[in-house]
Amino acid sequence: MSELSPNVEKTTEKSALVLFSGGQDSATCLAWALERFDRVETVGFDYGQRHAVEMEARLNVREGMAKALPQWADRLGPDHVVDLTGYGRIAESALTADRAIEMDARGLPSTFVPGRNLVFLTCAAALADRRGLEVLVGGMCETDFSGYPDCRRDTIEAMARALSLGLDKPVVIDTPLMALTKAQTWELADRIGGAALVELIVEASHTCYRGDRAHRHDWGYGCDDCPACELRAAGHAEWVASR
Repeated sequence: MSELSPNVEKTTEKSALVLFSGGQDSATCLAWALERFDRVETVGFDYGQRHAVEMEARLNVREGMAKALPQWADRLGPDHVVDLTGYGRIAESALTADRAIEMDARGLPSTFVPGRNLVFLTCAAALADRRGLEVLVGGMCETDFSGYPDCRRDTIEAMARALSLGLDKPVVIDTPLMALTKAQTWELADRIGGAALVELIVEASHTCYRGDRAHRHDWGYGCDDCPACELRAAGHAEWVASR
């Protein structure tokens, strides 16, 4: 069996830092990175999010990833957590305060945290620089981006250029889910790790904005009516129907 699946592109970079929240998208990105890079580390951000259960989910997914993908378990390196609670207080949203999930005057969801991915990428780039990691991997997706402007390809490409200028070296940001629907994200996880990885994502990852771990669905745990749950559920149903 080859080290990489036949349809996996070769890369000259050997190491990566995955922006890892413990949700479906970042869990899939972690598996994607383990398939490609010899050395993979993860970074999470505590910005005072109401759904703090995701910080526990991060650890559970990381632990389960080594079991779901044993052929690459030795590639998974240290995890890092950055305290951004001060930023979270500044960029208050329905994810950090007791506010209704609704659309604001700009047409953006109240779950939008201003500049979140810009802050995350800046911190991740600084950490990667000090850790000697070559590539940043993020789960941003403009196909199912839920109205978040900092998930768009143009934003990420501009950020990569700004970081490259600011650090005076090339900064590579890989976003493997950028053009994928949620159904295709489920399909990608299945291709990489089969039933074991899909089951890990269902059981251990967390996406629900309300932090609901009491209700179990075919696609995982969640309230089933926040935007994150709706996207995840619809994607799972589409993926299952297409198999």
